[in-house]
Amino acid sequence: MNTSSAFQGAGLGLRRSIIDSLYENIPNDIDFFEVAPENWIHVGGRLGKQLRAISERVPLIAHGLSLSVGGVHPLDKELIGNIKAFLDTHQAPLYSEHLSYSNDGGQLYDLLPLPFTEEAVSHVSARIRQVQDMLGRRIAIENVSYYVTPGKAMSEADFICAVVKEADCNLLLDVNNVYVNSQNHLYDPEAFIRRMPAERIAYIHMAGHHVEDDGFIVDTHGADVIDPVWKLLAFTYSLIGAPPTLLERDFNLPEMHHLLAEINQIKHLQKNQELPDGRSAHSAA
Repeated sequence: MNTSSAFQGAGLGLRRSIIDSLYENIPNDIDFFEVAPENWIHVGGRLGKQLRAISERVPLIAHGLSLSVGGVHPLDKELIGNIKAFLDTHQAPLYSEHLSYSNDGGQLYDLLPLPFTEEAVSHVSARIRQVQDMLGRRIAIENVSYYVTPGKAMSEADFICAVVKEADCNLLLDVNNVYVNSQNHLYDPEAFIRRMPAERIAYIHMAGHHVEDDGFIVDTHGADVIDPVWKLLAFTYSLIGAPPTLLERDFNLPEMHHLLAEINQIKHLQKNQELPDGRSAHSAA
């Protein structure tokens, strides 16, 4: 497991709709926050001051939305420069992006799947290395939910492992995405987790999703985490320990006490993780 010592425990995605309350009082249960830097770069005034005050009190990590590391158009060097400045300003210990593309000459505002091919491995790995060189740091790449598999020539797990190795980057493991994809594409989510390079997992995402009437699942980040995803998180901890884990909630935001209940569920599983042989990770230490 490869994590930064600058943040640990359980975190929450920071949204503008809740920043006023968090500026006044950050609950002790929240160990770190995650923001999309594109939503905050060059933001000044009250919001900018509030974000800076929060990042001075609690670690802030950045999760990109629009770098399009899998795309074919040239990387946006101005954006990368702005991201670097944002990371430096807030002393962010980690920056992550999606293993996908979101630009086709213009921003598509969606995360589109890459073909699982050797050619795509080489292409996206080179672009990730370029980003890392420009930022002067290793980044984490997130496994994404996807609904079609264009040009598939290898498994999703093989593709992710190959990219992480060739790019020499870290992995942001989204456990909900593993569950969503396993149900939509009919594979064993635990077998998938076992395939992931544990030493490269920087942190974990947890979120809720929406189930259509026909059983098809859409990753929405707009609902509570369901029991099978909690169980998959516990399984993940049993294999690799308990890296920092973030609760994503982008829509239908409930009251803070409701979010804290889910954060405390993460913390409970982190504290009570078990090794594959059934022993407590703490008793075996």
